[in-house]
Amino acid sequence: MSSSSSLLLDVDLQPGRLPMLRVDATGDGPSWAAVHRDALRAVVAEHGAVLVRGLGLRDAAEVAAVFRGLATAGLMIEREAFAERQTYAEGVYSSSKWPPNQPMCMHHELSYRLEFPGLMLFACLSAPTKGGATGVADSTAVLDALPGDLVERLEREGWMLVRNYNEAIGASVAEAFGTEERGAVESYCRANAIEFEWRPDGGLRTWQRRSAVVRHPLTDVRCWFNQIAFLNEWTIDPEVREFLVDTYGAEGLPFTTRFGGGDPIGEDIVELLNEVYGAKTMREPWQAGDLMLVDNIRSAHSREPFTGPRQVLVGMADPVRLADCSPTVEVKAG
Repeated sequence: MSSSSSLLLDVDLQPGRLPMLRVDATGDGPSWAAVHRDALRAVVAEHGAVLVRGLGLRDAAEVAAVFRGLATAGLMIEREAFAERQTYAEGVYSSSKWPPNQPMCMHHELSYRLEFPGLMLFACLSAPTKGGATGVADSTAVLDALPGDLVERLEREGWMLVRNYNEAIGASVAEAFGTEERGAVESYCRANAIEFEWRPDGGLRTWQRRSAVVRHPLTDVRCWFNQIAFLNEWTIDPEVREFLVDTYGAEGLPFTTRFGGGDPIGEDIVELLNEVYGAKTMREPWQAGDLMLVDNIRSAHSREPFTGPRQVLVGMADPVRLADCSPTVEVKAG
C-alpha cells in the first residue's frame, strides 16, 4: 500500500518493514537523488525513514555525490565520535568500527552534542552474508511505550554521558575533537557544555548532561532522543567489560551513561530500553546499491550483528541545535 503524501514515489509500506521505494536508476544515482530530493525528504518527514532500492550505488565517489545532493546545507563533519571511522570524502564515513558479532543498540546519532544531524544517510556498497541490517525505531512510539515514572525522571534530570579517552579502545582525543592540543580541546569542551578533567596519566575524562526527551523542531512531537542504552556500560560485552574494569577500574570505562543527577543507570533499565526498542524495530536486510534516509530525531537506528564483508557508508546532514528542540534540561555553554 502507499500513503497519500508519498504517492508520487509509490512507497511500499508493510508492517514491521522499513518503508521502501523501488526505482530503476542504475548508473545515474546522483542525478536521480538530486531530482527526487524533495519528494524523498517528504517521505522521511512522514514516516521517519525510507529505503531506496535500485540505485545501484557502486563506489564511495558515487555515494558522496548522492549524499551531497540530498543534504540541504552540506554534510556535517563529525565531532565527539565514540568510535573510529574511516573517512572516504569530506562528511562521508564508514560505519563506526564495532565488533561484527556484537549489536550496536538503538541510538540517535550524536544526541549528546549541542548540535546534531537532523538527517542520517546510509549507503550499502557490500552487503554481509548474514545479518547486519540497520534497524529503525520510531522514537515517539518508544517514548509512549516506556514506563511513565522513568520518562518523568529522565525529563526532569536528563541523562549524563561519561567518557574516558585512552589509546586502547574507542575514539581517541584527536578523533573525537579533531585535535590533540589541550588548549583547543578545553576550548571546545567549554563552548559545548562539556565538563572535563585531565587524568594523572594524561588521559581525558569528560561528562555532559543532556535532555533525554525533546520536541521535533518541525512537528513539535515529543521524541525519545538519547544514547542512554547504547553507551551504557551494561551494553558492553560482559567479557570485554570485565577486562576493562580489571584494566582501568570501574570509573575508567571508555563510556557509560547515568541519570542527569549522577546516579547509575542499572542493567535492568538498559534491558528494558532495549526490549522496548526491539518491539518497535523495523528492519530490511541490506542489498548492495541500497540507499537509506533516516530522520535522526524521529527515528533511532541500530546495527545488527553480521557475518561476511559489510560496507555501509554514512553521511550526516541538516544540523539541528538542541536549543531548538525544547530541551527539558538547561545547558549552559561557556
